[in-house]
Amino acid sequence: MSNPLGAIERELEGERASALGEAGRKLEAALAELALGETEDRLDEAAMAAWHYIILRESVRMFDHKAALEVYRVPGKVRARIGVMKKPG
Repeated sequence: MSNPLGAIERELEGERASALGEAGRKLEAALAELALGETEDRLDEAAMAAWHYIILRESVRMFDHKAALEVYRVPGKVRARIGVMKKPG
């Protein structure tokens, strides 16, 4: 007997993989902006993009992020801000 949820699970995995690709592109864009000049806002945006990328990696059961952050060349200043939430205002 086949698993009736198997097709749905495969579709969800595909969606997660697609979202991970999009998160990677957003991380690349944020890092490109940061390369134009380091500002607090650009550092925060890059850190948020990296955080989203990490969360999506974990959704597809990828838990070792060190190599991925190295591939994207995420600077230490950005890594230090990953997951940090600032108060609005």
